[in-house]
Amino acid sequence: MSGIRGHLPKEQIEAYSELHPKARHLLFSYGTAGFRTLGVVLDSVLFRIGILAALRSKKLDGKTIGVMITASHNPEDDNGVKLVDPRGEMLEAAWEQHATTLANAPNEEFLATLENFIRTARIDLSKPARVVYARDTRPTGESLVKALEDGLTAIGAEGRNAGITTTPILHYLVKAINTKGTKEEYGEDSEDGYFQKMSEAFRKLVSGRPRIPPLIIDCANGVGAPIAKKLSEYLGETLPFVLYNADTTTPGALNSNCGADYVKTTQRPPPSLIGALQQGQRACSLDGDADRLMYYFIDERGYFTLLDGDKIATLVAAFIVDLVKLAGLAETIKVGVVQTAYANGSSTKYLSDRLPVRCVPTGVKHLHHAAEQFNVGVYFEANGHGTVLFSPWTLEKLETHEPLTPAQSTALKHLNNLTQLINQTVGDALSDLLLVEVVLAHKAYSAIEWNSLYTDLPNRLVKVHVPNRNDFKTEDAERRLVTPYGLQGKIDDLCKRYDGGRSFVRPSGTEDVVRVYAEAVLRSQADELAYRVAGMVYDEAGGEAARRPKEFM
Repeated sequence: MSGIRGHLPKEQIEAYSELHPKARHLLFSYGTAGFRTLGVVLDSVLFRIGILAALRSKKLDGKTIGVMITASHNPEDDNGVKLVDPRGEMLEAAWEQHATTLANAPNEEFLATLENFIRTARIDLSKPARVVYARDTRPTGESLVKALEDGLTAIGAEGRNAGITTTPILHYLVKAINTKGTKEEYGEDSEDGYFQKMSEAFRKLVSGRPRIPPLIIDCANGVGAPIAKKLSEYLGETLPFVLYNADTTTPGALNSNCGADYVKTTQRPPPSLIGALQQGQRACSLDGDADRLMYYFIDERGYFTLLDGDKIATLVAAFIVDLVKLAGLAETIKVGVVQTAYANGSSTKYLSDRLPVRCVPTGVKHLHHAAEQFNVGVYFEANGHGTVLFSPWTLEKLETHEPLTPAQSTALKHLNNLTQLINQTVGDALSDLLLVEVVLAHKAYSAIEWNSLYTDLPNRLVKVHVPNRNDFKTEDAERRLVTPYGLQGKIDDLCKRYDGGRSFVRPSGTEDVVRVYAEAVLRSQADELAYRVAGMVYDEAGGEAARRPKEFM
């Protein structure tokens, strides 16, 4: 390995690699959510990811890299893995291709591919390698952790097993480990440190407010259940939790008829909550790894009302803007919101009248990066994934600003406590629900009053299974199709036939489907538009007539 510093333990890597051979017919792709597919075929990927994570750490002078084994809201049989960079953020985009290349290298070429990568990336092998890793509750997780650990052992990396926990906690740990003992120290690098930091900030923020009624939480039968239970012990009576769908042991229960994705796509509560949910009572759903959040309630007519990521963004952004004004910092600190094409048209209009709004392609990395351009960037996808980012300059400003009045002092304290409450590394359902509860407590809003800030345009999201999602290419922040040619023109013509009609089509970043979104002034028209466009997509992709879903028009 000429020109490369340090030693690569080739024999050790080869020996371990033989224990985790890649099936020749399988191809893997590292996307927005990392690698994600059936858990039983991921063994070789996890072994190689262990080696890649170690190399990423070496490349960054021994900073700790995170590895999360999860498939989030996907069915239980799926699993996945993603890497977390030192500040708790997504893996640098340029390295996604390296991950894909290494994962797909034929067994006999793996070592040569690895050596070539080390050479071209100029990785100094004499540097230390540190990796912290965790998994969710999926049955395949245990064996995948072993494959990952073999990868770490093969290259001589130092590994720390964070056990079974949520994706946001793993992101928190990565940032906490890497900032320890620095001016930017993020918190104690343990689960306990995470709970302590958030619960203390929450208590301060709701101090002196009326007692908060219990919150129903649907845990999607996932890892959010044990973590929410632990968090509730830290919160005590400040915010009582009533946990549903907290079964992490029954096979097939994870994300089945429950969870944030189920609630968003079906637009109804999990069956297990029917009868338990009283009129006007707040309830929310987490997804399988607790990085997405959906709120909802039953109105006085008995109708289910969803409070999705758009509603959360609106509530939170307006609250932060108010606090910034009250603190006397409106001229200094600029708050902005980042959305995707999935944002409801009504939310975009409501927010645009009050503060800057940017639309970016779907995917956390796009939202996160755009939010970093503001002093305070609020980003939430309609699916309930999101957070708030305070720039380093803003954090310093909030700490050093001298208030002129008691009212300014109070607002400033609230803003500083918000920076402690919010998990700024990634969307975090538990941190986000505490944030929502803080705003509701300060505004003295019920779920009904929150919902009345603006009226959502009725919308429908439809999944269309296609032979190859890569046939569908988009532009304009994924709001328009480039290929298949001519399909966008047909969608445009169709939208004109519906009052307030808007629809777009984009390939999923996580599964072999194309997603169709439609909205219109009337519910019946939104549904009809969505199913008509879904039918067009199905036919365009060459779907079999005999297997065409009956609701596609």
